Amino acid sequence: MALGRGRTNAEIAAELFMSVATVKAYVSRLLTRLGLNNRVQVALLVHDAGLV
Repeated sequence: MALGRGRTNAEIAAELFMSVATVKAYVSRLLTRLGLNNRVQVALLVHDAGLV
């Protein structure tokens, strides 16, 4: 998971051949669904789950 590895929106967009705006929308939805406030919390969740 690119977000969990600390990638920027631009890096994720380039890796997945998406626009930065699309990545921002997906990140926002992910934060909402997980009940998290920021990207750092996502990274910690991914790390604690052993996915990285």
